[in-house]
Amino acid sequence: MTKDTLAVPAEKKSRFPKAVPYIIGNEAAERFSFYGMRSILTLFLVNQFFNPTNNPALTEQANAHGNKLHHLFVMVAYALPFVGGMIADWFTGKYKLILYVSLIYCLGHFLLATFDGGLTGFEIGLLVVAIGAGGIKSCVSANVGDQFDATNQDLLSKVYGWFYFSINAGSMISTVAIPWTYEHFGPRWAFGIPGILMALATIIFFSGRKKYVKVPPQGVNRNNMVFITWYALTHSSKRKPGQSLLDVAKESYLPERVEGVKAVYRVMVVFFFALAFWAVWDQCLSEWTLYADKMDRNINLGFTSFTVLPGQLSTINTVFLLLFIPLFNYVIYPWFDKKGLKTTPLRRLGTGLILTALSFVVIGFTHKSIEHGGTPSIWWQVLAFMILSAAEVLVSITGLEYAYTHSPKSMKSTMTGIWFLVVSFGNLITALVNGQIESGGWWARNLRGANYEWFFVAFISVFIIVFMIVSPRMKERNYITDPYVGENEIAANAEKL
Repeated sequence: MTKDTLAVPAEKKSRFPKAVPYIIGNEAAERFSFYGMRSILTLFLVNQFFNPTNNPALTEQANAHGNKLHHLFVMVAYALPFVGGMIADWFTGKYKLILYVSLIYCLGHFLLATFDGGLTGFEIGLLVVAIGAGGIKSCVSANVGDQFDATNQDLLSKVYGWFYFSINAGSMISTVAIPWTYEHFGPRWAFGIPGILMALATIIFFSGRKKYVKVPPQGVNRNNMVFITWYALTHSSKRKPGQSLLDVAKESYLPERVEGVKAVYRVMVVFFFALAFWAVWDQCLSEWTLYADKMDRNINLGFTSFTVLPGQLSTINTVFLLLFIPLFNYVIYPWFDKKGLKTTPLRRLGTGLILTALSFVVIGFTHKSIEHGGTPSIWWQVLAFMILSAAEVLVSITGLEYAYTHSPKSMKSTMTGIWFLVVSFGNLITALVNGQIESGGWWARNLRGANYEWFFVAFISVFIIVFMIVSPRMKERNYITDPYVGENEIAANAEKL
């Protein structure tokens, strides 16, 4: 190189934020604690409290009671991310909320392990764990994105890949280890170990306190969905011809935020149909565990054989998800697109609902065999898990993608919170059905045995039929491909404010 040659500085390589290992480690340990205790929860409740003598006359009511508590627990856990996100954004910031609520989370696990012989104390522990898990849920994933800036945005997708890998790794290990612990060392250790892991998660998170980028709280934002909707409802008399109900709020709120709220309600129509999926998905961690306990769980692979514990079956879901996500994204979707049958989000959702119903058909026949004294092979439940996992890819992942692409930037966090609320309401439906079975309600008397599965097959089928009628008429707007619709109207109205 001559003296006259200009030296071009080497492009600076992006680096991962120093906080990343603490966030990944925290998430893996927390998911271990959450899914570990859930893997044995229903089985423990039935065996310990509701039917400890295994009396056949009490089976239906005991199972329904255990299932009801499990789904109420999940309902609370998934209802609170919306609240936790608002508290963090408005008052505390993400770091403080995650830290303080994690301590509450640890207390809940301590109560579960301590009151393994007392139902009231155990139920209090479940409530406290649900508050902890739900309170931090929306903040933890958002905290990942807060650590990045313009210098390393290109690494964000890789970090989220590791983040979701840690979720699956934590849940997979726990759903193998905790049922084994329960079988050999009893409930105190089986609930105690998840508590230890949650304490470890809190310590890991606290250890990175000097390395986090901490976004301060922004105070109460009046341009939010609740305030805008309330204003529109209470000032509906001001609506002009041709205006939608929410357009009334543009006279007092930022027009782009009003448009964002309108987008949220459009997406919520789609979310309504996902409700059918979430009303049944969590049953694979509750009802299906009870069925597995009465099935032939011996696995013979030729070169080895072993017996699967009931709570370990949910590990199959994680395995299938890890296989199906790349399969659908890189093989199935492109193949259908090349054939001229474009795999739009709405088509994926509809197909996912059909597969969800089919998985319950398989479980229905399995339950019927158990009901008549048979011991069907556990491979039937593996088949049901395979179908349900494919449905999860089509419904859950598609739903999150749809929420992101069909809502403006200012409303994406709100949409995530609403998605979790759909999970919560789905579990509430299942809890109410099991509550009716437990109390012997007149219509629930027909849901005994395999009729339970046929009820949910019919329930999902109603959603499928309505979806097929409504989906062609749904108004859609993709904010990624068409982000600037309505700019003139927004600018004109903004001048009035």
